[in-house]
Amino acid sequence: MVDSKLAYPLEQVITVKENRVKEAERVVAEKRQALEKEQEKLRQAEEQRDKAKKHYADKLAQLREKLDTGTNSTEAQQMKVYLKVTQEKMVAEEKKVKDQQVQVEQAEKNLEVAKEQLRLKRQEVDKLLNHKADWTKQMLFELGRIEAAEQDEMGSIIFSGKRLRK
Repeated sequence: MVDSKLAYPLEQVITVKENRVKEAERVVAEKRQALEKEQEKLRQAEEQRDKAKKHYADKLAQLREKLDTGTNSTEAQQMKVYLKVTQEKMVAEEKKVKDQQVQVEQAEKNLEVAKEQLRLKRQEVDKLLNHKADWTKQMLFELGRIEAAEQDEMGSIIFSGKRLRK
């Protein structure tokens, strides 16, 4: 009898909001995965950049060694041209790293936005659950008061009936 009288009127709203929380949790998980992918791409781009830097440094050292030991000008020119190509590749790899860092930062921002949305949605559900708890207490108090009044009335009727019979 108590359960039928205590049907919380906002139960469907709680269900909808809980579904929204689950959806927001899914979005956060997706954003976290996207961030991890972008970080992996950044790590790979940094590896490529580091390889290009090392190759450039090796070729520069090789050119200096050849110049120190003495070499013909044609071979030195070819090495300088190749050194320029490796330098351009190094610059291109550095640009890729910087571009990927921007992508990582954007993915981090997206994750933070998704986390904030999740926090807000959880907060809405918590507010409704607190309201439901307060409402249930209030309704139980009211039911108790009504039942006490009904029992008082029934007691009075019984007492009056017994008094009339005597």
